[in-house]
Amino acid sequence: MTPIQNNLRIGVYVDVANIYMNGGQRMQYDVLREFACRDGAEPIRLNAYVTYDTERANDDEEYRKGASSFHAALRDLGYKVIVKELHWYIDDEGNRIAKANSDLELAVDVMLQADKLDRVLIASGDGDFIQVVRALQNKGCRVEVVGLENVSTRLKQEADLYLSGFLIPNLIPVDYEGRYEQPPAWGDIGSRVRGWCYWHSEQGYGFLRFIKNISPSLWITDTRHPDSPYGTVFFHDSNLPTSINPSNLPSRSFIFEFELSKSDRGSGIQAIEIDLVSRS
Repeated sequence: MTPIQNNLRIGVYVDVANIYMNGGQRMQYDVLREFACRDGAEPIRLNAYVTYDTERANDDEEYRKGASSFHAALRDLGYKVIVKELHWYIDDEGNRIAKANSDLELAVDVMLQADKLDRVLIASGDGDFIQVVRALQNKGCRVEVVGLENVSTRLKQEADLYLSGFLIPNLIPVDYEGRYEQPPAWGDIGSRVRGWCYWHSEQGYGFLRFIKNISPSLWITDTRHPDSPYGTVFFHDSNLPTSINPSNLPSRSFIFEFELSKSDRGSGIQAIEIDLVSRS
């Protein structure tokens, strides 16, 4: 397929510490870039804001080398790495607290650079960015937010598009625990994907929806449409994790990871080995 080309200019701003602490230790930054530019947009800015503990680095060679390698990998993918050193403080109760002002740096940068951008993607769940989102929209920018765990509800609501990073194919790699030498591709039979329940019956079954591929047509949610990037799959309540009460379904609040299997009742597919990966 020939890539879509347009004149849209995009900026990607990643709050790395927030993403890392909320389930993104293995996030694939190349996939994030691909998702941000999914409609052929040109990445004008790719900024990754990282924190660095100089005090720890002086004593911990493994930490120092790991941070250096991570920063180099980000630069290889085209990101500008903005390093903010951690500063340690003692609070009123004698606890040692680490602080860094990456949020402020990100907010200032995106506001200064917004005039040259048509769309901004912020990878973070921090509610401190709500006013930044509004200000960017008032400048005429479309604002998209990708988060993982502990995402501010108001931040989701303010964004023009919010999408959990768990739903983006291959952004957070599935752990197959060594089951395959070469795991099946996302969306193939036998693969594990992530989605949410959009319909449920009191008869003990329902349907899950998942994103099959990174596409500019995320608005086409009807899976019967030939250009829809979504897939739908049947499930039995018996395959749900015990922590889920089926009476709470359907719901967008629960993101499930599940295996795609051939249906035991025909030619379709069904979800088995369903796990809960996020609750918001």
